[in-house]
Amino acid sequence: MKQNYINGAWVDGVSASANINPSDTSDIIGYYAQADAQQAGLAIAAAAAAAPAWALSNIQLRADALDKIGSEILARKEELGTLLSREEGKTRPEGIGEAARAGAIFKFFAQECLRLRGDKLASVRPNLDVEISREPVGVVGIIAPWNFPIAIPAWKIAPALAYGNCVLFKPAELVPGSAWALADIISRAGLPPGVFNLVMGRGSVVGQAFLGDRRVNAISFTGSAATGAKVAQAAIARMAKVQIEMGGKNPLVVLNDADLAGAVNCAVQGSFYSTGQRCTASSRLIVETGIYPAFVAAVREKLAALNIGDALAAGTDIGPVVDASQLEQDLGYIQIGRDEGATLAFGGERLQRATDGYYLRPALFTDCSNDMRISREEIFGPVACVIPADNYEHALALANDSEFGLSSGICTSSLKHATHFKRAAQAGMVMVNVPTAGVDYHVPFGGSKGSSYGAREQGSYAAEFFTTVKTAYCGV
Repeated sequence: MKQNYINGAWVDGVSASANINPSDTSDIIGYYAQADAQQAGLAIAAAAAAAPAWALSNIQLRADALDKIGSEILARKEELGTLLSREEGKTRPEGIGEAARAGAIFKFFAQECLRLRGDKLASVRPNLDVEISREPVGVVGIIAPWNFPIAIPAWKIAPALAYGNCVLFKPAELVPGSAWALADIISRAGLPPGVFNLVMGRGSVVGQAFLGDRRVNAISFTGSAATGAKVAQAAIARMAKVQIEMGGKNPLVVLNDADLAGAVNCAVQGSFYSTGQRCTASSRLIVETGIYPAFVAAVREKLAALNIGDALAAGTDIGPVVDASQLEQDLGYIQIGRDEGATLAFGGERLQRATDGYYLRPALFTDCSNDMRISREEIFGPVACVIPADNYEHALALANDSEFGLSSGICTSSLKHATHFKRAAQAGMVMVNVPTAGVDYHVPFGGSKGSSYGAREQGSYAAEFFTTVKTAYCGV
């Protein structure tokens, strides 16, 4: 059994959970410890005890530790990526790419340790200097999702440690393997006991322990909108700092003047790769009427050529859905789309392969309207709907007509429309002639409206959440 990591030691949980391969449900990857509330409390106590010294620790020590972590991840990216794909279901090349991204994130924040700046100002009063500095917030509870089981933990854990915080890491229950492998690497980086803790277990137990304990100064959460709202309420109720990413219903606008092949590539890559299980997936394809028939025909042709199969097999384009519950949800929404009057133009059926897995042919709905449930609710699977638009202004209005605002894209050869869209799109990230999914590791990540709450993640902007500002006066 793979153990939890608390206060610098590997410890058994109160029970264990099987980690099952969604490409082959007979393949049990391993058994992973499950903590109870008492064990979560021990981790919280360890982090709280370690926090004062770690906050004042040498920045070169932090930089060296994070660089060491990043180097080992990159050296083992194929092994880690294969494990990731085996437990989560994205293809092996995607898994390896995600592992490499995690390594790059740690490398980036190793240098950010050395770049944390402050200000020195003159006071309006005589004989006073003013110093403005950043300090760690303290103990940070990190609650990560299953769809990016090493990259998202990396972009939360690395800045937390870089800026002098202690970490309580609760991974998603579906993907403990990548989390445990990452924790194993971190455990050998030379961090003092209690600075980093891995606490695997149920969200209702471990996550709730983090939320309810005043020794946990901040919570960083990525997950569903419903759970995110509960996390925000619990954190704010006790005045804890909170950062929440809750997904999206992202539009990709395709105008008549778009390069057809490029627009189809953006749509298929953004909507269906990683089995559509990305919060930045372009699940709403808003297409101007002049290019609509050709676009739909080309997308269908592209989808028909994709290989849906075992995530670890060579040549697989799209792997399985992550588990039975997600598959049931996807199939349920496909039926909802039919019932709403949308045309299922391609796919949508469960597939049988050599091994028993959660395989689903990507589903493309046409003749959709923006008020349908399949156009408004996040499905989180390989399902996209095509919505006709009369012109650019209509397409923009449809794109912005959503309670979400994470990523928004446009395919066009018009500089005028591209420039206007970048300003007018109501989203935290805007993509022009590239898929809505895919953000570099050194730039801020986050959205507006119902997609995000709190400071941005990633890049130098991560300091806004993982540090707090102090103002100090000094008489001269």
